Amino acid sequence: MSGSEPLIPLHGGYRKLKSFQVAQLVYDVTVRFVEAYIDRFSRTRDQMVQAARSGVQNIAEGSQTSATSKKTELKLTQVARASLEELKLDYEDFLRQRGLAQWQRENPLRQELVDRRCQSADDVARWVAEVGKREVAGGLGGHWGQGGQSEVDDTLSPASTKSTLTTKIYPGIAANAVLVLLAVACALLDRQVARLAEEFESKGGFTERLYRVRKQKRGF
Repeated sequence: MSGSEPLIPLHGGYRKLKSFQVAQLVYDVTVRFVEAYIDRFSRTRDQMVQAARSGVQNIAEGSQTSATSKKTELKLTQVARASLEELKLDYEDFLRQRGLAQWQRENPLRQELVDRRCQSADDVARWVAEVGKREVAGGLGGHWGQGGQSEVDDTLSPASTKSTLTTKIYPGIAANAVLVLLAVACALLDRQVARLAEEFESKGGFTERLYRVRKQKRGF
């Protein structure tokens, strides 16, 4: 029947979701971050990577299972959101425990990073280096941190990608940059969850769709 509702609708396509793209960027940057700044024997290192990975994987799995279970899609998207919230706390703890300032909402660097529209961990690393160089050139000392100490690390050679980019990374700036990306990802997921909940409420799930399709096939 032309125009009839399909039993198995289009599903997947998660790679085109902005929430997935930003979450994947957070994951890639987090892998680099923990390699540079978190002790290799620390449980926090593994937990941060797993939380970042969970955000990505659950968005993908939820999108794929949407064909037969909108309820599961909604649940997994919420799990992804919760995982990124956990990761956010880890970055906030990193700053707090080292006496580094967390950027406030009105900090112009937050919007500067968003406007940069970074597509890869290399893009984020370059931006962090640019900000760090501006700090040094401007003689700002500890403006991005506390206590007037410069936060410079010349040793980071990201091993998580094929890139050979070696750059000066500033831990406070780097952690804050990821927090900005996390804020974007979480906002996108909040809207995604709200949309999925509205659709589930108005259209139901697979069982309701199966009923409608059977009804269409019978011609009434």
